[in-house]
Amino acid sequence: MNTKAVYAACLFVALNICTLSARAESHVQAQTYAYGTHLDIQKVLSFSEDPNPACGVVNARMTYLDSAGHKQALDYRKLADNCNDGN
Repeated sequence: MNTKAVYAACLFVALNICTLSARAESHVQAQTYAYGTHLDIQKVLSFSEDPNPACGVVNARMTYLDSAGHKQALDYRKLADNCNDGN
């Protein structure tokens, strides 16, 4: 019975650590891209875009690590992923 309590406590701690790391990721201050902006991208972590059912220009965000290993975010505009290549 005591072993189950220890396992439950370990699971609780692990879930809290995951939640804290997710919160830390969302607090990265995003830079808005402008033509000529110097980008220091070592590794891309994720891409996301506003959900839009129609083809058109949408807001997008790239999260990446710079050459110093710091997490950065870049907001930019792009053609939606659901657009056909023939447009």
